Amino acid sequence: MSSAKSGYFISFEGLDGAGKSTHIESFRHLMQDRFPDMDVMVTREPGGTPLGEQLRKLLLEAPMNLETEALLMFAARREHIAQVIEPAMDAGKIVISDRFADASFAYQGGGRGLSVEKLNDLERWVQGRADGTLLQPNLTILFDLPGEVAESRRSQVRAPDKFEKMDLDFFERVRQAYLRRARANSNRFHLVDATHTTEAIWNGLKQIQINF
Repeated sequence: MSSAKSGYFISFEGLDGAGKSTHIESFRHLMQDRFPDMDVMVTREPGGTPLGEQLRKLLLEAPMNLETEALLMFAARREHIAQVIEPAMDAGKIVISDRFADASFAYQGGGRGLSVEKLNDLERWVQGRADGTLLQPNLTILFDLPGEVAESRRSQVRAPDKFEKMDLDFFERVRQAYLRRARANSNRFHLVDATHTTEAIWNGLKQIQINF
């Protein structure tokens, strides 16, 4: 069953430095060219709303208890869904989000060690719908590469936030959590080998078929 109402929901996922942000705006233009009768918008998590952006700053900079971190992530997500994603989907738009709930399972779950049971509870609460289904992307594009490669790329472009300062073992746990999530939801995930060149990755992205 499609997780869309009348629109289409795409998420970009992967380690910071994997290249998702490099391609997301180009992918928006690609979708706009393919579907000229639909509005295409890009948003991000944490963030996407005025409140979400305030929470983003706290989440990326302030030290906090792991469960507080997860609750704030999902609080920002609830606001994002209510204020941005669901209204856009109802209006028939294509929504492309730089991260969604899979990131919480990867970072707070795999990386930081929060139990999957608690994350599942938060996911059902925040993304649950009246018909009993969960709001999930129709398509999740996962940029996969080893943590040390991502770290090398990040160090060349910006100062690290609190997550990016974590060690390589943390990022390997995040990566493996993403891959487990992809295997469990193979009908939704499209895996990108992010060790390839930017050109090769883009050529692969252009081959992705979107089916409404």
